Amino acid sequence: MAGDVPSDVAVGNALPVGPIKGHIYPLEVIYCGECSMPLEYCEFYPNYEKCKEWLQKNLPDIFEQKMKLDAEPAQGDEEKKRQKRGGKGMMKAKKKSEKEKKICLSRAPRGKKKFVTVITGLKTFDIDLKDAAKFFSHKFSCGSSVTGDDEIVIQGDVKDELFDIITEHWPEIDEDVIDLLADQSR
Repeated sequence: MAGDVPSDVAVGNALPVGPIKGHIYPLEVIYCGECSMPLEYCEFYPNYEKCKEWLQKNLPDIFEQKMKLDAEPAQGDEEKKRQKRGGKGMMKAKKKSEKEKKICLSRAPRGKKKFVTVITGLKTFDIDLKDAAKFFSHKFSCGSSVTGDDEIVIQGDVKDELFDIITEHWPEIDEDVIDLLADQSR
């Protein structure tokens, strides 16, 4: 049974049970401040150079040890290969795609005689949609909400007033980029 075999003896091909001689417990793992992975895994991060800079600045003694190990030729390996797929190691910097900067204002029916105003395209000007919806609800004394990825819905027909208010409140938006669309169904 489990009690028959001493704890420091490996059973068959299994791993040793219990503490390993020569190791100090608890094990201390140091994490990189740049990539938030253990230092042994920094070399698989796409921005390994930034990890090296962080390590040199914050932990110079460990940096020296790591550079000595990296300078030694690997036995059996032609060269160290970077991780090619999967995991956190393949995080890439998000590139902002240049979309056409255009704001569309439209009116959609909401019942028999009621309407909502729909604004799309504010996100292309790096405007926080939640703050913009709050501004519109205070300005027009009505409800407004963020409904889609780049869409704000304002209760009521305020399409004409919006044209002037958007350019006043956000001076980086020119009147030429605002389109007034006809009534649309939701």
